[in-house]
Amino acid sequence: MSYYDYEVTAQDGSTVSLKDYEGKVLLIVNTATGCGFTPQYDDLERIYAAYRDKGFEVLDFPCNQFANQAPGTDEEIQHFCKARYNVTFKTFKKIKVNGPDADPIYKWLKEQKKGKLNSNIKWNFTKFLLDREGNVVARYAPTETPEKIDAKVAALL
Repeated sequence: MSYYDYEVTAQDGSTVSLKDYEGKVLLIVNTATGCGFTPQYDDLERIYAAYRDKGFEVLDFPCNQFANQAPGTDEEIQHFCKARYNVTFKTFKKIKVNGPDADPIYKWLKEQKKGKLNSNIKWNFTKFLLDREGNVVARYAPTETPEKIDAKVAALL
């Protein structure tokens, strides 16, 4: 299966085909509103604003699996992101990224690019960069800011 064969759930509960993002460069991030890395929303929005007209998308998947750092409802998370960080990129329904209940798209992403020790996501704000053909070209640890990823995004566009 390719990335575009999957479907995910929007915050309103509707189904979104990832085929809708075919031909775009994607940065997929598992996020949390109460994490030390939460200020990365500013950089994510900045990089999105800089490149969205060139075919770039940030796909935000809130996750509460790490120290209960995304405890709110989907609506509360979306409100927080818009009010605090003026986020305009797509935020999806909260998911799990590890374990038997991990969302299928994250199972696929982790198969494509493993971490340093294994495939598990270690913490919030792990990022996957996909090229226009849907290939996972890089996986970034939470400590790697979107600012550091900017040049790679620009090169793929």
